[in-house]
Amino acid sequence: MKKLIAGAGLLAVLLGTAVSAETLKLVEVITSPERTEVLKGMVDGYKAANPGVDVEIISIPWGQAFETVATMIAGGDTPDVIEMPDTWQALYADQLMPLDERVAAWEHGATLTQKTIDMGKLANGKITMIPYGFYLRAMFYNKKLLAEAGVAEPPKTMDEFMAASEAVSKLDGKYGYCLRGGPGGTNGWIMMAAVMNGSNEFFTADGKSRINEPGSIAGLQFLMDLYQKGYAPKDSVNWGFNEIVAGFYSGTCAFLDQDPDALIAIAERMPAEDFAVMPMPVGPAGKAFPTIGFAGWSVFNSTEHADDAWNLVAYLSSPESNSTWAKRVGVIPIHQGADQDPFFKTEQFKGWFEELNSPDYIPTIMPTYLEQWGYFTSTILKDSAQEALLGQKTAQELGDEWAAFLTDEYGKWKAKQ
Repeated sequence: MKKLIAGAGLLAVLLGTAVSAETLKLVEVITSPERTEVLKGMVDGYKAANPGVDVEIISIPWGQAFETVATMIAGGDTPDVIEMPDTWQALYADQLMPLDERVAAWEHGATLTQKTIDMGKLANGKITMIPYGFYLRAMFYNKKLLAEAGVAEPPKTMDEFMAASEAVSKLDGKYGYCLRGGPGGTNGWIMMAAVMNGSNEFFTADGKSRINEPGSIAGLQFLMDLYQKGYAPKDSVNWGFNEIVAGFYSGTCAFLDQDPDALIAIAERMPAEDFAVMPMPVGPAGKAFPTIGFAGWSVFNSTEHADDAWNLVAYLSSPESNSTWAKRVGVIPIHQGADQDPFFKTEQFKGWFEELNSPDYIPTIMPTYLEQWGYFTSTILKDSAQEALLGQKTAQELGDEWAAFLTDEYGKWKAKQ
């Protein structure tokens, strides 16, 4: 009888443990098979360190993610932790758990870079996300082409950049700049306008677009000059991501502005000693405004397991986990001192870290809150920019057309606030 009672007691304990074990729902929205495997490995580490807590990973392909997550939330199936893209942050900010106090008390909170904290607070002034890395524009350059063209050192200013592009373009079959004139070329136009205007503010206090201000027009003209003077390949008016990356690693052009994810393909095809990455050249104001994209980990405030959900975010965001993630995914890590890791302590990563750690480089975040921003970038901007590159529009006409559309869109957005 004693053995029976003891056995029953043990069974009750085991059953109690099973019943009390909780499951966190983690939604991943920027997916690929390799990426998901990396995430699974990190989550396994969390589960090993937190017995009694399970984690269910739900991977949603990016093309379906926005609608799927919205449907989950509307149906009351809100996840505990979510991979939060920067373009969703403002939309869900009021439904996310503020993490300020938790970050302040976290053993690794003090090593987060200021840019990481700033981006985490972007939506409403509170830390609603711990970014896991940055897709930040910087300038790849081909050392051999610059040396062959007699360019002594990488350009630091826009004037030096134009001069270096001209020098390389005098070489037979070579060009200065890999222009993205086709799909996805928005970043180049926005950065050029901002750097020459000395500001990355999209709108004035009274709601007018700044894309047609004199400085911005000078930036648009700068990009048009690169193409029209022959400092970019003639067919680059139609180039997208694959073409510009190939244009760089093939040695066709000496400069390419891109995010760290381009480094994977380039490093596979070019010896490390032949290229490096520098910050974007600064304009007349001594500043540059590289575009930045990011995503991170957020906790929905509806979670019934706030402490464990935060602990999961903290584990994924720790220096060790974040380093693993950054190396495999192709983002710039979030902790101070990451640039001392031998993997990142190279000329290929130097430009991005300098941009993140210097006040001379101010990240530019696109106004994705505008309802028609996607239509503007994919259709209006692309088509009209190609017309300008081909000499069918002036820079002023281009800026005025964009400003009229963006000012109208901003007015519609403002009226709904």
